[in-house]
Amino acid sequence: MTLTRQAGYGLTLFLTSAAALIVEIVAGRMLAPYVGMSLYTWTAIIAVVLAGLSVGHWIGGRLAAPQVAHQTALRGIAIALLLAGLTAGGAAPLLKGLAALLGGSDTPPLLLITLLAAGVFLLPSLFVGIVSPVLTKLAIDDAPHHQGPIIGRMFALGAAGSILGTLSAGYVFISWIGSTGTLLAVTALYLLFAILFWTGAGKVKITLPLATLVLLGSFGLAQLPGFAAPCERESDYYCIRIVDFAPQSGRPSAAMVLDHLAHSINDRDDPGLLYSPYLHFVALRTERLLQGRAPQAYFIGGGAFTLPRAWAARFPEAKLTVAEIDPVVTAMAAKAMWLDPTASALDIRHADARRTLDILPEDRRFDLILGDAFHDYAIPPHLVTREFHQLLLRRLAPRGAYAINVIDQSENPRFTFALVKTMQRDFPVVEVWLDDESRRRGGRVTFVVLGLREASDAAVLRAIEPFRRTWLRWPQNDLDTRIAAADLPILTDDFAPVDRLMAGFVLRPDEMLR
Repeated sequence: MTLTRQAGYGLTLFLTSAAALIVEIVAGRMLAPYVGMSLYTWTAIIAVVLAGLSVGHWIGGRLAAPQVAHQTALRGIAIALLLAGLTAGGAAPLLKGLAALLGGSDTPPLLLITLLAAGVFLLPSLFVGIVSPVLTKLAIDDAPHHQGPIIGRMFALGAAGSILGTLSAGYVFISWIGSTGTLLAVTALYLLFAILFWTGAGKVKITLPLATLVLLGSFGLAQLPGFAAPCERESDYYCIRIVDFAPQSGRPSAAMVLDHLAHSINDRDDPGLLYSPYLHFVALRTERLLQGRAPQAYFIGGGAFTLPRAWAARFPEAKLTVAEIDPVVTAMAAKAMWLDPTASALDIRHADARRTLDILPEDRRFDLILGDAFHDYAIPPHLVTREFHQLLLRRLAPRGAYAINVIDQSENPRFTFALVKTMQRDFPVVEVWLDDESRRRGGRVTFVVLGLREASDAAVLRAIEPFRRTWLRWPQNDLDTRIAAADLPILTDDFAPVDRLMAGFVLRPDEMLR
């Protein structure tokens, strides 16, 4: 009987530790549609979960005191798991409510991230943290002469469970049943163990129908409106939504939102209608340079494939390689944003863009390489380093251009300055362009940074169709002076502090991406 109890205590600790880490991973996905997925988001989540577990361990230690009776300890575990289940199960509607309450206020984004993480995920971590010390006490009470081995075993089982929870959340559950479904599965686990331990304390006799009711009730919550995920599809990388853009454009069109940032806008009837000024600029500049020749281009990030789709329709003989790491994004673009992934001009690779570019045949050269990959508002660090730029330069045709879309502050774009400073180490010419409307509006803007072998022949580029737009090149003398004064690092594979350089978005509420 002692062996059976020891196994039960160990299994409970293993599975509840796994569940606690599943909640931590799910927290990142659930917060992403509201505050994005950045270094700051993960920092807040990890700190909140660890804080909850720490307080829970302290409370559990009080319940594990020698004078606490066996039945009292069992009831304490049951109550803690009941509360862990209730708070985990209620996380989805609570997050929606808090985000609605705080998101429209002047709460600084960094504080908003922390408040949402703490308000939703502190209590589930706290309550499950109570369980570990009490289980260890019960195991030692059963075999008081083996304290050392029991403590070591319980610590090991807790750590192993945490590993399993991390892997299963990231590789299995979120992909299969989504973040809300995963959280409700954790809820069911907590509630079932709560019933078992309440039964062990002699309070109620567990029955199979009761256990079945708990399971069905937990998953039945997913059908309630407050538990509906804000995503149309959840992939291994993003929460994906398609938003009708027709009210803004007056035409059948749609925007793709990844996490909480709109990435692409496609027009149903005219693929060449480029609503995003930065894409319009890149297309116009490249087409003028090629003078009617079909482009050969490499796209870092696909999203809704707006420019590849436009060029595939206009230049069937073009060779357009698109590295989109998430196949679900491509599937959604094909399903809801009128992409034809079988177009002869398109070569779609579902893999990391840097790795894909590196393994292409050595003789492949491109008229344009366009960097348009984001993780929240920031570009993945390995796509902005000097080592990557050296690879890009080797892949450009003699008159080819590397263009990268950069979201930054107009007043003091520290990341843009660091990127330009880094590119200047290898590209003979580096230019920064901005559409005139964004320049006059200020605040958050989208720069296009060009890496070239030869300078552009003008400092202004104008378009009449399909939109009347003007783009201005940042005067080189002023740009160089400001970069020199900023004292910023060269971005390398060893050191590329992208999130720190873009901290202005996180520290200023008026710059928060919505």
